Amino acid sequence: MPSFKDIKEAYDVLKPVVKRTSLEKSKTFSKLTKTNVYLKLENLQTTGSFKIRGAYNKIYHLSKKERERGVVCASAGNHAQGVAHASKLMGVKSTVFMPVYTPPTKIIATKAYGAEVVLEGITYDDAAAAANKYAEEKKMTFVHAFNDHQVIAGQGTIGIEIFESLPDVDAVIVPIGGGGLISGIALALKTLKPKVKVIGAEAEGAQSMKKSLEENKIVPLKSINTIADGIAVKTPKEITFELAKKYVDEVVTVNDEEIANALYMLLQRTKLVVEPAGAVALAAILSKKVILPGKNVVAILSGGNVNLSLLTQIIERGMMRNKLLVKISITALDKPKALRDILNILANLGSNVQAISHDRCTTAVPVGYVKIIITFQTLGKEQIEIIKKELDKKNLKYQILS
Repeated sequence: MPSFKDIKEAYDVLKPVVKRTSLEKSKTFSKLTKTNVYLKLENLQTTGSFKIRGAYNKIYHLSKKERERGVVCASAGNHAQGVAHASKLMGVKSTVFMPVYTPPTKIIATKAYGAEVVLEGITYDDAAAAANKYAEEKKMTFVHAFNDHQVIAGQGTIGIEIFESLPDVDAVIVPIGGGGLISGIALALKTLKPKVKVIGAEAEGAQSMKKSLEENKIVPLKSINTIADGIAVKTPKEITFELAKKYVDEVVTVNDEEIANALYMLLQRTKLVVEPAGAVALAAILSKKVILPGKNVVAILSGGNVNLSLLTQIIERGMMRNKLLVKISITALDKPKALRDILNILANLGSNVQAISHDRCTTAVPVGYVKIIITFQTLGKEQIEIIKKELDKKNLKYQILS
């Protein structure tokens, strides 16, 4: 089991290597929640997540012979990049096993840091099993993503940084996958300030730690389903489970819609790119799963390595939710100038059309008519109401689809 002494030692080891990431108060999120919300920006860390801390600390403590044999790890992406980069800095060969559905951006980045990448299995747990077997066969050191005391000690250095930047911190919300991050942070903060609350945030579709703590034993999930691939872990392990039992006050869950909304809000209000796993702590605050009015609350933004196609979808859904992007279905006479008249209404009211499609081949559309689906940008709800009034004047049959 790691100790606070291990975290202090890791703090000194990591000083020349990792960034001391900013702890910034968000006026927007503080006002929305009536809480003093601070963001710990590990999404801006070297390799794009906190994982470099634990990976470097682990490899640093290997013997010369162990370094010569090389290291192996399994990861959905962020730990992979941390191990690959740390290995490169210390001249150690690294092999990384990743699930086959890992976002391409994370695979490309891991290879760019110098690691050999092997795609194996559907989930992190599948990749980990294959990586363990490979490490045994090749006599290489397996660097676990979370169930390792040196890795946990490295992640715990974030707790020291938070306390040094904000001594009067009341609570810290931490994403949970396997539990390495929250274990290290909780151990550090509870040592430095025993009264601080440490709250875990898990994806609703991958709540392995929450269920394990509730049943007071490690409970493997049969399946996981979440956009937060960075914390999609079926089973916590012995070390993280025991530390969570001892130091974590509560674990809450957030669904994918709440995670996506938090990610969108971060982009819109703070101009920060954060991956879904990195947004779950803020999602817990914004969705009021954690309510601490007037308190100093830190949300850990654990990573920024987001799948770009998913990011595009989240941005569009966020715009639709806030009525900045609208899709409308209009049934109009199938005759010349009908589309022009509709587009004129939108153009005259300052709407920017993004896409148009026509549908005549359906029994839902009367003969002689056409269904026109238009996606366009607006200035908000008030503009939509004005557009609806103009369409009503033209006696057009329409439906707002989003």
